[in-house]
Amino acid sequence: MQCRTPKRKENKENTVKQRLLLYKIFMTLYHQQSFLWTTFVMVESVTASSLGGLALALVRSNLIKESDAARLLAQSSTSKTSFAETLVSAQIISASELAKLASDTFSVPLFDLDAYDEAQAPQAIDKSLAQQHAIIPLCQRGNRLIVAAADPADRRGLDAIRFQSGMTLDAVVVEVDKLVNLVDKLSEDAKSMLNRSDAGEMEGDDLDSALANEELEERSDIVSLDADVEDAPIVRFLQKILLDAISEGASDIHFEPYEKFYRIRFRVDGALKEVTNPPLNIKEKLASRIKVISRLDISEKRLPQDGRTKLAVTKTRIIDFRVSTLPTLYGEKIVMRILDSSTTTMGIEILGYTEEQKNTLTDAIRRPYGMVLTTGPTGSGKTVSLYSCLNLLNSPGTNISTVEDPAEINLPGINQVNVDEKTGLTFASALRSFLRQDPDVIMVGEIRDLETAEIAVRAAQTGHMVLSSLHTNDAPQTVVRLVDMGIPVFNIASSILLISAQRLVRRLCPDCREPVDMPHDALLSAGFTEKDLAEKWTLYGPKGCMKCKGKGYKGRIGIYQVMPISDNIRHLILNHATVMDIAKQASADGVKTLRESGILKIKQGVTSLEEVLSSTNI
Repeated sequence: MQCRTPKRKENKENTVKQRLLLYKIFMTLYHQQSFLWTTFVMVESVTASSLGGLALALVRSNLIKESDAARLLAQSSTSKTSFAETLVSAQIISASELAKLASDTFSVPLFDLDAYDEAQAPQAIDKSLAQQHAIIPLCQRGNRLIVAAADPADRRGLDAIRFQSGMTLDAVVVEVDKLVNLVDKLSEDAKSMLNRSDAGEMEGDDLDSALANEELEERSDIVSLDADVEDAPIVRFLQKILLDAISEGASDIHFEPYEKFYRIRFRVDGALKEVTNPPLNIKEKLASRIKVISRLDISEKRLPQDGRTKLAVTKTRIIDFRVSTLPTLYGEKIVMRILDSSTTTMGIEILGYTEEQKNTLTDAIRRPYGMVLTTGPTGSGKTVSLYSCLNLLNSPGTNISTVEDPAEINLPGINQVNVDEKTGLTFASALRSFLRQDPDVIMVGEIRDLETAEIAVRAAQTGHMVLSSLHTNDAPQTVVRLVDMGIPVFNIASSILLISAQRLVRRLCPDCREPVDMPHDALLSAGFTEKDLAEKWTLYGPKGCMKCKGKGYKGRIGIYQVMPISDNIRHLILNHATVMDIAKQASADGVKTLRESGILKIKQGVTSLEEVLSSTNI
């Protein structure tokens, strides 16, 4: 053990030096991110020569004649090798001298690959693309990627890497011989891994992915993203965006054009994050491609449109996308909502209800007739809550029918209907049909208008259990919302059994959450009581680790306000009581507000104070 100590210490020191060097390079590039291209444009603008970049720099340094530089450029193009590699092979200049010249000419940091551990290379670009352009990733910081290149003026290679990775690139100069050796080594590693895998050793999902398009291509409602179209790069780019969003667990994809840039963002765990800035000139082609696969009118750019599409990820896994377009000042903004029922976890127990709330809810839905409503903003998990209730009621002896726009979760044993406004299949018309289908339980995806509300209330009053959702801020406001829609108060009081308001907050990562200090007065103003603060519990906040990808949060959980309609609340409804009166009575009945439910999750260490404050009001 003693003889290995110096070597371990040396390795540790090398690792520290390597990280410090990468950090210095990153900070230098952060402050000089546009210097490379500015310098390159200046060099080209002051000469009438057809040469540019590294070739022109060599000619101006009197290291090579202009005719020889042109000849070597043509030779490198014919042999499909980089110009830098051709120069070194022809012994015009050594690899170290060439790297120093490129670094000085383009003001790009010089990096020694001998101090780099290839095992730390981020998997941000395809190895085949790295081999083709002799550019490899070294380090990633957020949406910025540091890459090693022998020729930092190779715009074609860097643009290809930038487009494929969707990141902002910062280049450092390395010696071409070391770069080629490292690229070959990484390629050999990839080939050896591929050779060790045969068809029998492939994962089931990989086999499914290979067969998915072949077996599902006859289905007209599923669009293949690999279709043979003219704009193949756009198709491949869109496919990568969709698959990346699915793999990250995103709920929405935002395609946003602006005057001078184009932005794509994912909503992951309720928070939007920017993932890439593709070239602005692809916005029209990208919008057209999305419209084509969503069966929208590609010629209509002045009015909003709504559509749907499906993507077969594997033979047994099909992802639905709900597509919405919106004309803006600089083009069409498109939002694609991902409806992946395979990732939906059913079960009242794991959604975040307290034991008391769960018992109250299950008692209400097991009644023979009446109405149970869930309420909250878009993306608050209302559909999952409704389907968790349906899952409890689903049995061979129960006839359950649902009407949605569209059906987001596939649950065997339930008759599901999709709204289609173009053919006249609305919520109201579907509900009328349900009442002639001998139903026991009816689920309406959303009550949007008076006609739908009236039919749903009538069904609840005539021996059916009706589950539905509305968009309101909390449970007491739902009553006033129904009155505003035109439902008589006596119908509301006689039909509704329970209203459940909900929000989704991000879960703290259990592996890296850390205790935080908060002033006593700040906690009181947030809604904590003196009794809460007298109890023994720990306030946690986010930190960030590898498991949560540095976000400090991992997944989401619901906070709920479950308000049964008691006799006292019914009397208030019949007397046209205000929201404040109903809320006051609900509190007296023991109903926790959304803020109080959130505070309970904070005390349990499940989420942070910031999450609850951003999702609820006192």
